[in-house]
Amino acid sequence: MFRVRARHTGSTLTVYQAYGPAIGRAAARTGRFPSAWKRDRMTWVKPSFLWMMYRCGWGLKENQETVLAVEITREGFHWALRNSCLSHYVPALHEDEGAWRRELRRSPARVQWDPERDLRLNPLPYRSLQLGLSGEAAARYADEWIVGIEDVTPLAREIHGLVREGGLDRAQRLLPDERPYPLEDGVPAHLVRAGGRS
Repeated sequence: MFRVRARHTGSTLTVYQAYGPAIGRAAARTGRFPSAWKRDRMTWVKPSFLWMMYRCGWGLKENQETVLAVEITREGFHWALRNSCLSHYVPALHEDEGAWRRELRRSPARVQWDPERDLRLNPLPYRSLQLGLSGEAAARYADEWIVGIEDVTPLAREIHGLVREGGLDRAQRLLPDERPYPLEDGVPAHLVRAGGRS
């Protein structure tokens, strides 16, 4: 069984992204992405805080210094999943590679599963969802789904400092509360069958 883990409420779900300060700080200040944010590029969102830390190096990588927690509507998240395809070809799920490529061209969202990470950013034996948004999905994300944007860079730095000092218990207590996320019926087969172990 696959499982999405995320910080969520009855109406929203939180995903993470990292940007350079010019985009990240402006987004956190206004609750919307600024005009410099490129709508014509695919943007990847991640419900896992620690996978985001792995990707952005605790906010220390160039152009990823500002870590954002983006709260979006559940409806938007479900729309993206329903209109997504896998980012890679899986013979058991696709008629052939050509069929997968056609689906890829049609779909405004892409799903990718990568090993979840622990506090030391080592891989865990289960997978974390990444969701790529382009075209209509990226526009809906920016214009319709966002409920709020928070700059969580200070939190990332605090947790990173504790990890470096060996304070894993204290670091663990600061992590966002990511619980199994209940998905609606009828989610695409590539989510159910490609998500790895729960």
